[in-house]
Amino acid sequence: MEIIVAKRAGFCFGVKRAIDITFNLAKDTKEGIYTLGPLIHNPQVVQKIIMQGVSPIEDAHFPKIKTLIIRTHGVSPKVYDEISKVGYKIVDATCPFVKKAQQHAQTLKEEGYQVIILGDKKHPEVQSLLGFAGDNVIIASINEPLPPLKNKVGIIVQTTQPLESLEKLVCQVIRSTREVKVYNTICDSTALRLEETKELAKIVDAIIIVGGKNSANTTQLTNLSRGICAKVYHIETADEIQREWVKGDKKIGVTGGASTPQWIIDEVVEKIREISFRR
Repeated sequence: MEIIVAKRAGFCFGVKRAIDITFNLAKDTKEGIYTLGPLIHNPQVVQKIIMQGVSPIEDAHFPKIKTLIIRTHGVSPKVYDEISKVGYKIVDATCPFVKKAQQHAQTLKEEGYQVIILGDKKHPEVQSLLGFAGDNVIIASINEPLPPLKNKVGIIVQTTQPLESLEKLVCQVIRSTREVKVYNTICDSTALRLEETKELAKIVDAIIIVGGKNSANTTQLTNLSRGICAKVYHIETADEIQREWVKGDKKIGVTGGASTPQWIIDEVVEKIREISFRR
């Protein structure tokens, strides 16, 4: 059995940056450090962060907070203003690509555009973008029809969306309005990871996607692969792998989402090897 691991599997720049910021703070400060929501969408990594003394919290007014870390997905201006008034130290670990999307949303609002955000309305990144986009914002999905649009429309994208979804949305919008301004805010790493996964799924008998079940990026990789490869499995840890999944296969592909650490990917590869040796 041949196991092919995607070269771009694992932490992206924004996630690695946030992890480094958090772990360095944990070394220097022994108590009172919290993240506003889970730092990233990977339960195993979040658990490791908790073991370092840094816990996720939803209540920004929790009295024990001395340092509050803003998660990779960012927060809205309203939330940032609220936590700035509390008096504790704020450390911003927002992904730079998300920051750029926030800036573009605000620019479009200030220039008088009705802003469309392509993304998952429940995702914290999209929730943060809403605060920058103004009152007439629309959260769009390629699976749902658009409401009536104004004459000036600006488009931004959740950083983990596939390029094909943006292209489809733009085609929809230009049929319904006079002026369209588009900012492609898809993360470079996301675009490359999706393309690499597409090519990997074409040449393997089965592909295992490793990452949090709540990870938008990992879900995109899974959905993409299911349209190409007959056997696609989305797991969080090696313990989930079943012998039947790879029985009789000659080539197994492995990739991971942007929030998936290398050590989990390594454990998955090792588990597949163990299964192949037991035949």
